[in-house]
Amino acid sequence: MPERKGKDNNNDQTERTIADVLGEAERKMGQSIAAMRRDISGLRTGRAAPSLVEDLAVDYYGSPTPLKQIASISAPDARAILVQPWDRQSLRDIERSLTQSDLGFNPSNDGNVITVPIPPLTQERRREMVRLLKRKAEDSKVAVRNVRRDGVDSLRKMERDKLISQDENRRSQDTLQKTTDAHVKSIDEVAAAKEAEIMEV
Repeated sequence: MPERKGKDNNNDQTERTIADVLGEAERKMGQSIAAMRRDISGLRTGRAAPSLVEDLAVDYYGSPTPLKQIASISAPDARAILVQPWDRQSLRDIERSLTQSDLGFNPSNDGNVITVPIPPLTQERRREMVRLLKRKAEDSKVAVRNVRRDGVDSLRKMERDKLISQDENRRSQDTLQKTTDAHVKSIDEVAAAKEAEIMEV
């Protein structure tokens, strides 16, 4: 009896190890998509959105600070962003950062609030944005596939080390492939939604 108990423990450990590999792969693939979402949120569309400016660094008392940490940001309509600093002393610094950003903004400051008109995108600029978006989506897919490759390598090593059987390795790789396909599909969906946003006139 004690012998079989030891064997069961080994099986439990094996299952945990496979689960660890698959779980880590899923977590890292999810992180790749989250990073892509963050990355493309700053891509200009024809519509005003707080995400266009919220991470803009402002020289706040000598320290570069993201705009969202020192002001409330809203987009009351599709054509303008409103920035209301919590400290009125920072108005000029915020306005300077907006003007100097490479987003082509021409903000105006009434002493309390900064209005940032969002100029409509030209067709050529929209196409440039879509090309950049596709490149970022492709980079994200490469990152997901690299995670899959690392997972496959781990599973093969576990089989070589006799920690798992050939069947367990094959089943686990199938699961890993399904997880990869699902994340690649998510990347395509996120990119398609953003492309529609960019091309919307």
